[in-house]
Amino acid sequence: MFRQKAGVAIAILISIVTVAGNAYGQEYPTKPIRLVVPWPAGGVTDVVARIVGERLGNELGKPMVIDNRAGASGFIGTVIVAKAPADGYTLLLVTSSTHAASPAVFRKIPYDPLKDFATISQVTLAPTILVVPPSLAANSVAELVTLAKAKPKQLDYASYGNGSTAHLAAELFLQTTGASMMHVPYKGAAPAVTDLIGGHVHMFFDSIPSSLPHVRSGKLKALAVTGPTRAPAAPDIPTVAESYPGFQVTVWQGFQAPAGTPRAIIDKLNANILKVMAMPDVRERLTNLGADPVSSTPEQFAQHIAREKQKWADVVKRAGIPQVD
Repeated sequence: MFRQKAGVAIAILISIVTVAGNAYGQEYPTKPIRLVVPWPAGGVTDVVARIVGERLGNELGKPMVIDNRAGASGFIGTVIVAKAPADGYTLLLVTSSTHAASPAVFRKIPYDPLKDFATISQVTLAPTILVVPPSLAANSVAELVTLAKAKPKQLDYASYGNGSTAHLAAELFLQTTGASMMHVPYKGAAPAVTDLIGGHVHMFFDSIPSSLPHVRSGKLKALAVTGPTRAPAAPDIPTVAESYPGFQVTVWQGFQAPAGTPRAIIDKLNANILKVMAMPDVRERLTNLGADPVSSTPEQFAQHIAREKQKWADVVKRAGIPQVD
């Protein structure tokens, strides 16, 4: 009898919680939502946040307020969201840097990319572009690899800092092809591109919007893009995978909330993000940034983050890149 009564009580409790959760999700939001961007205003990540955030706010009926909290390799803004109340009113525009590259490079980071967050949906996936100086005697990935193997450690590749996407992409490229080059880190993409144009370094994995104008003007040569398929912004440029199957480097962005955010709220945000990502003008604007508009279930995005985190950890370990304290 006791077990029977306990079972009835538990069933009632579950029913109450379910109804309350559904009601919470239906009522949400009742006030503006803060979208934290852990990078400075004006960058690609900030632009993506504003494109998607504006339309998402319209769909939800409350404004999405962009809050740029840059600094410490994206850690500052990311930690703010990890420690925020789990009520759906503070969200994070997560990036491949904060959740995949940085965990591989830094010995300790002040958050767990998955445990400290409730994943909502991915929104972009963007390849990088492999560019070289016009003076370099290589017009394809295969020719570049042949040249690098003929001159081991005599060619240099640029990056915009140790542990950056450009650095890890180049290391994966060398591991995949068996070539060897020397790393020259810069304090940003702009000085790296300047030296690449001048022929002072020989290879750089850059963002498509940054380097494509130089390619079109003849100041740089584009040998490949790093996505699984050719980029819509540059369909005439082959992928690295066409020469080395399986090679892929992408930068990506998506939405997360603090861990413990009610599932009803996560589902409501996910459903509305899917609506936004299907809008033709949103897709066009993101494509113009060199990004492929995508969407996912919370579980699919969480799995993607976990795979990318492990991928770059493996690259760092194989390359012997020392972790930063």
